[in-house]
Amino acid sequence: NKARSCSQSDPRQERAPTMMKLTVGRGHRAATTVARRLAHVPAAAAGRLRVDDKLKAFVDDELLPGTGVAPSKFWDGLSSILEDMAPRNRALLDRRDELQAQLDAWHRAYPGTPDPTAYAALLEHSGYLAPAAPPFEVCSQHVDPELALVAGPQLVCPVDNARFIVNAANARWGSLLDAIYGTDVLPGDRAGAYKPERGAAAFGVAHSLLDESFPLEGEATWSDVTALSVAMRDGGSASLQLSLASGGEASLRDGAQFVGFLPGVPTARSVLLGKNGLHVELQVDRSHRIGATHAAGIKDVQVESALSAICDMEDSACTVDAADKIVAYGNWLGLMRGELSVPMSKGGKEVLREMNGDRTWTSAAGPGSVTLPGRALLLCRNVGLHMYTDAVMLGSEEVPEGIVDAMVTAAAAMHDLQGNSRVTNSKTGSVYIVKPKMHGPEEGAFTAELFSRVEGELGLPLHTLKVGVMDEERRTSLNLRQMMAATKERLFFINTGFLDRTGDEIHTSMEAGPMMLKADLKGAPWYSNYEESNVDCGVALKLVGKGQIGKGMWAAPDDMAKMVRDKGAQLAAGASTAWVPSPTAATLHALHYHATSVKEVQGGMAARAAEIASRASSQAAGLMTIPLLPAGGKSLSADAIQRDLDNNAQGLLGYVVRWVGQGVGCSKVPDFDNVQLMEDRATLRISSQHIANWLHHGVVNEEQVLETVKRMAAVVDKQNLGERGYKPLAPSFDGPEWHAALELIFKGRDIPNGYTEETLSRWRRVRKAMEEVEEVEQLFSKDAGGGKDELKKPAPEVQISPSPPPRPHA
Repeated sequence: NKARSCSQSDPRQERAPTMMKLTVGRGHRAATTVARRLAHVPAAAAGRLRVDDKLKAFVDDELLPGTGVAPSKFWDGLSSILEDMAPRNRALLDRRDELQAQLDAWHRAYPGTPDPTAYAALLEHSGYLAPAAPPFEVCSQHVDPELALVAGPQLVCPVDNARFIVNAANARWGSLLDAIYGTDVLPGDRAGAYKPERGAAAFGVAHSLLDESFPLEGEATWSDVTALSVAMRDGGSASLQLSLASGGEASLRDGAQFVGFLPGVPTARSVLLGKNGLHVELQVDRSHRIGATHAAGIKDVQVESALSAICDMEDSACTVDAADKIVAYGNWLGLMRGELSVPMSKGGKEVLREMNGDRTWTSAAGPGSVTLPGRALLLCRNVGLHMYTDAVMLGSEEVPEGIVDAMVTAAAAMHDLQGNSRVTNSKTGSVYIVKPKMHGPEEGAFTAELFSRVEGELGLPLHTLKVGVMDEERRTSLNLRQMMAATKERLFFINTGFLDRTGDEIHTSMEAGPMMLKADLKGAPWYSNYEESNVDCGVALKLVGKGQIGKGMWAAPDDMAKMVRDKGAQLAAGASTAWVPSPTAATLHALHYHATSVKEVQGGMAARAAEIASRASSQAAGLMTIPLLPAGGKSLSADAIQRDLDNNAQGLLGYVVRWVGQGVGCSKVPDFDNVQLMEDRATLRISSQHIANWLHHGVVNEEQVLETVKRMAAVVDKQNLGERGYKPLAPSFDGPEWHAALELIFKGRDIPNGYTEETLSRWRRVRKAMEEVEEVEQLFSKDAGGGKDELKKPAPEVQISPSPPPRPHA
């Protein structure tokens, strides 16, 4: 298993003469560091640390004031944590490599589908399978109801994009009429100016949905309603009275669904309804251009939508250096202060989009009011253990980025905890950190200890920092109970990240043989057992009532009709939340939580505890079933192979060109059939690992892959024609985007765990440096009159190291 590198005899070298050399052997982490300008990163002393001067200024001057934490206390605390835990972080990564090396060697000795008994013995003997945890239950406390008690949609949004993240925070409420009118939920033409006939049809769909969630007495339907009024009772309670087109009146079949109102003359201005812990507001205004067209004067139907939103510093973000990281940290700080805002142009006017305040109605149950949050509960996803940063150095070594993330995330949230924020995020005094890409319970225990250390350094009560465990790596799936035991005092969710989980499924068993067609991987036994086992663990270990059981992303943001048809199945399977790609998707997905009582589903599962326990062993067996192609792929037609290769190559290039070339970590990327899909590093991991696997096992060859990638480059260039800032791949095939794509494919087998971050980050930094050179050259080429000769001197050379010195971990 020799380390592979580009050489003169390598056919790729002739086609990509500037492709950087790598000396990374599979399972070995002596990978190259991020390319950088040769000058030292400007750094300010902070105790025993060396810190990027701008990052230190941000922490000292913006992050900490108002928290009661002095800069010296923060940096000394971070230094102490790093001295103790950075070596252990590295040891955990070494353990990953050690286990992977054992699996690789075994699969090379016994290729193909393994004998189940022998394979299980290997996993147990090597320590890949952890010892069973003693009996326990999740015991997290002070978890907000949006996570512990009420089921609802969850948004994921890159925190480095202020506009996106403010929209995500405000996605707690969304217009049902807009969601219907503006998507394929309502067939027909939706382009151009407002169409009254389509608006009327949107009301028709909304009426039907109201009939399902809030049925009226007798045969009346919401389309019959001509007025909404509120009748006050003795004692201060109220009832909702609905006038009908027939001249009669109707009431809600379940009067308890009437939650609140805003009084008006002659009818209520707003009516608040509730079901399964979620709410719908009917806004009434006959003078409004939409309300004037509705029989009852309803101008909008506002749906409580995204109960929570993950502010993502990981897979959907693009933060490759201190400058990028300051943007991400600054946005999270703005959210925690309640002051993040974005100037926007709307209707030809400049407006400032701010975080919404809470919303209050008169209570229908009696004297008093009902106040509901105007924003999603905000969580922060930090990076995984494998990410390192040079924005903070311990001596001459880069440090684990996740440790820095934890300190900054918690310090920013102190503004919310201490009441310094314009609006409140957590009403229970907790900070919610999602931790991705953990491999097994040892890493879960490490994270729990890290959070304790951060709490101690910042003076926070023990267990203030809660952890959300992404069940997205194979070793975590097989040891999920043990992972939950390691985090039981802090756990607020377990979530199946099936995209990353698929990438890890391929990489872990890379040496076993060629994998199924990409589209077939989700139908393999591992997947159904993975999804079922995650829910079973959450129910059996009493996470219900203390946290969420989550399901993965709907990746087709333009196919809302299919989402409305299909995504409700995740709730029927026992999930209390599922990820959506946009505020509009959150509004439509919220309707599934009206149709299905997750509380009843999970309660029914808890009553079948013995049945759940009995299927654990069969689930483990399913999880260990490797999704290999039958007969090594010999039965596949050449057309089927090429179609899958085309699809993988096009998706990979479509994402890489935006990440490396434009710094966009998550966006809608058209696939091979021009269907817009939400892509992030998880989808890239699948595509790159799948090609690398087929290449390794001879399903495809290097010439075929390179020809395909070049052909798909032309497709991607055409799809991005006119895109601002886009750098075409063809005809030069020589930019950082191109080299990053080739590296992910041809070195994909060697990249630790198949993660794409190190490759993307290194080449993104090359692209950023090239752009800086271009800016300098433009400045020096300007004709400025008297200084003409001076300005036309060559710009100072900025060197980029294509093969910088190695760092301990990629």
